[in-house]
Order: sequence, then structure tokens, then C-alpha cells
Amino acid sequence: MSDPAGVHLVGSIPLSSTEEVFTKICQEIPKRLQSLPDGETGYRHGFVDWQTFVFPPGILRADKRDGPLQGDFEPTLDDIKPTKYSEPNAASYRTFQKLREQGIIPPGIRFQVSLPTPINTCFAHVDYAYRPKVEPLYMQRVVQDLKNLQAIIPAEDLAIQIDCAIEMGYLEYERGRLSQSNLVYIEGQRKGVINEMFKPHPSLEPLKETMADRVAELSSAVDSGVLLGIHLCYGDRGHEHFVQPKDTSLLVEMANAILERVDRQVQWIHMPVPRERTDIDYFKPLQGLRLGKTKLYLGLVHAQDQSGTEERVKVAQSVYGPSFGVATECGMGRTAREDLDSILLISKKVSAPVQIE
Repeated sequence: MSDPAGVHLVGSIPLSSTEEVFTKICQEIPKRLQSLPDGETGYRHGFVDWQTFVFPPGILRADKRDGPLQGDFEPTLDDIKPTKYSEPNAASYRTFQKLREQGIIPPGIRFQVSLPTPINTCFAHVDYAYRPKVEPLYMQRVVQDLKNLQAIIPAEDLAIQIDCAIEMGYLEYERGRLSQSNLVYIEGQRKGVINEMFKPHPSLEPLKETMADRVAELSSAVDSGVLLGIHLCYGDRGHEHFVQPKDTSLLVEMANAILERVDRQVQWIHMPVPRERTDIDYFKPLQGLRLGKTKLYLGLVHAQDQSGTEERVKVAQSVYGPSFGVATECGMGRTAREDLDSILLISKKVSAPVQIE
């Protein structure tokens, strides 16, 4: 069976500058990319951590605010600051143009920008009680920034990826798996710990459908000529998932729910594959995917593990066939430099060139 076609880069990359990211990636994995992120270098490397400034201090989560909760407060759009995603990405796009003119970035590759769903950013920063009030306001700010980007970057040069991480945590919590996974041992006795941080607000019910609707709402702001992708994630704090997926079944459910609601073509869906999962049971639910023309990228490339990566590819192909591309489980912003080199080398070895749209 032929190698999977193409490599997808989820977002962050542990290099010092945008120019270094573009140059190294194009050298190390030639002819494999449809889109190219700027690596989210510098202050953006921690996913949504840098977005704290957007929210009023008095409504932040207890672990992020200095004083008491603000209390009876009805936030308006004026209380939520612009997200400023467009500013660093506009600067990166200028570097992208320069390197393309120099022949370092091949023609046809899109400049990729990753945007979180507001559910993710509000979970990270906003007190539980204020999330239903703040989330629609933050959505407006994200859409404003997306429009700014699309006014700067021509549609034929742009790809937008919508990042969904806490969505999978909420779904696992709803089904009882997340609390069951967080077990500690005290004096030799197993004690269950329920992680209430992942308890979704009642305003999100019904959960899967409402979260998919939010993705569709953000997707509707992406111009028709811009490529659109969805990154489904189980978290990567300290290179650990907030819970290990039982298999791909919940990812498949969420992907299908999103695609049913998004009223335009989605170019790709990305899903993680844990390092230890070389068993066929993990991949079997992929047979239930209803992707149509959407391409699947499986995050099965793991650093310093070429043989394991090859085995995961083999097992995935036995279930799904050859029509997927490869990726890492999540962004690589917190990855060691030697592991980045290993990931890029393995990605090239287990993939075939891709035809650019």
C-alpha cells in the first residue's frame, strides 16, 4: 500500500522566528504541505495562554485573578478587548511573501492561521459563572479579527484552522471517562478524583450539538476561497492529554457533527493518535467517518519513534485505507529541538508528496 499523502502541521513550532520556521519546514518536508503555519513563535507558543488581556480582571478564573470575583456584572462588547490575532499573523504573512518570492516557499502553499473556538479561550481564562455571558462577545471579537486577516491576506493564499481542544474534554467529562482517568493513590488505596474544571456549563446543553454549532458559526465567517480545517485535540499540557482517548469513536462523533453543520467545504480534519496505540481497536471507529471530500490527517507521528509511527500508519491503513495524511498529535511549540528534527524526518519518511490545491 502506498504511503499516506501529505503532512499537516498543527500550529506551534519550537523555533526562534517566523523566518526560521518557514525556511526549515520547507527544507525538511518538501512537497508534503498544503498549508504552512508561522509556528506561533514567541508569546503565542502556549495556545490561548496569551489571551488573558482580553478579559476584565474581575471575571477571570480564581487561579488567574488577584482579588474577588467582580460579582453582579453584565459584560458588553466594550469590556472584551480585540483579540489581536491578526497583528502577528499579518507580519508573518509579509515574511511568507518575501520567502515565496525568493523561492524558499514553493508556489501554491497557503499561509495557515490557527484560531481557537471561544469555548477554549473562555475555559482557559474566564470564571465558570461568566462563561455564558462572555463567550458570544469573545466570538464577535474573534470574527472581527478574522475579517481583518481576510482583508489583508488574499483568499488564495490563506488557510484557517479552527482548534477544538476543550470540546473533547467536555465530552469525556459528560461520559464519565475524564473523572475515571484522573486516579491517584493515597497510602496504597486508589482514590477517584473528579476534575470539576472540565464540567461544561449548562448553557452548552445539548453538549456535542451545541459545540458543533459554535464551530459552524466561526466557520461561517471564513471566506469561501479560504481553505478551512478543523483540529480536534485532547490537550498537550506537559505532553500529556487531559485523558487518553479510549479510541477514535468520540473524535468521529464530533467530526461528523461538525461537518453536518458547517455550510461550506472543510478541507481537512485532524485527529490525535497516542504513541502507545498501535492496536486496531483504536482506529476501527474511523470507518464511521462521513468526510465526503474532507481529508483526514492522523496525528500518529511521534518523536524518536519511526518504527512505531510506521506501525500506526500500517494499522490505520488496514482500517481506513491510504487516503489520509500524517501529523503530530498537537502543536510542537513545547517540543525539544532534537525531537522536532526527529518528527520532521519521520514525517517525510512515512509520507508521499501531496498535490497542492
